[in-house]
Amino acid sequence: MLNIADTLYRWCREARPFALATVVDVSGSAPLPPGTALAVAADGEAAGSISGGCVEGAVYDLCRQVLDSGEPPVRASFGYSDDDAFAVGLTCGGELEVLVQRIDPADQAHLTSALDAATGGRPVAVAHVVYGPVHLLGRTLSVLGDGNAYDGTLGSEEGDRTVAAQARALLRAGRTARVEIGGDADTCPEKLSLLVHAQAPPPRMLIFGAVDFAAALSQAGHFLGYHVTVCDARPVFATPARFPHAHEVVVAWPHDYLAAAEVDSRTVVCVLTHDAKFDIPLLRLALDLPVGYIGAMGSRRTHEHRQELLLEAGVTDLQLARLHSPIGLDLGAHTPEETAVAITAEIIAHTRRGTGLPLSRVTGPIHRRVRVTPPPAVRAAA
Repeated sequence: MLNIADTLYRWCREARPFALATVVDVSGSAPLPPGTALAVAADGEAAGSISGGCVEGAVYDLCRQVLDSGEPPVRASFGYSDDDAFAVGLTCGGELEVLVQRIDPADQAHLTSALDAATGGRPVAVAHVVYGPVHLLGRTLSVLGDGNAYDGTLGSEEGDRTVAAQARALLRAGRTARVEIGGDADTCPEKLSLLVHAQAPPPRMLIFGAVDFAAALSQAGHFLGYHVTVCDARPVFATPARFPHAHEVVVAWPHDYLAAAEVDSRTVVCVLTHDAKFDIPLLRLALDLPVGYIGAMGSRRTHEHRQELLLEAGVTDLQLARLHSPIGLDLGAHTPEETAVAITAEIIAHTRRGTGLPLSRVTGPIHRRVRVTPPPAVRAAA
């Protein structure tokens, strides 16, 4: 639902009831992920999309029906029909399941605060019951920021605390995911499946080396939604004027900056200096940090020499296996702009576990679901 937080927040502030259709499960080549939503207000105004156009009309009608009748939340499945390709369904070949519910802002007042945070770009997670008893279906609980507080209730204090802990863990990881709780006396007597919608601060792209390639890469990273930092020890080159698309430009020795930087599993580190006095201490540190991607620019000869120096500096073979060098996919890139595309393509393929091959040469669904192991706090609470 956070994909349309601005509209939902406006409707909540205006105390306008609305119907919310949320994608709760997808398979095959369904175009949009779980958590994506479409909403319809009483006057017919609609916001969002759940299928890129394939089943919007049918879901819109179902929203109007649920909104007008006041009936309990309903689930509906949509898929492709070989018998009638023009019938309501996903012509892309996938299947999706949608939960449609009526929301009266007065009944779930905490949603207004959660949507306000999402609209303002602040961290927020909303846990949404998508499977369970009818009287709990559609209920929400929200977690704002990094604190321990939560708002809303799913019916039991112990269950609320369990869900809030899982929502906080997913918020830290920046993931929207399904969690299961309940079915036992220690958490919640009723088994529930919840979709946790998480909006975390944007992931970080740390670019080391104030070169022309960094200018193009900072623009590409900004476009992809990263918070981009360019760092170089040379003040004459590390200037905001040279990197207008970076969120910050830092003059510091790269390894000193990285040692003090806040990083997580979504952080990408791109080393474009290809100068051993910068590269070796920087990469030695980066390869010991829990970041998501580490790439280094340079020729194959530079790469081989860099590997030798890193091994001499105490880096293990297992750590070296994390290093993407020479950086980027083989796209035949020459210009800084083309190289930036090659680098970000590799980052996307690595993050999403793609093959990097042309889609015409691979089989299976185009929109594959990446199954991510939940953070330790989630596994412990489940």
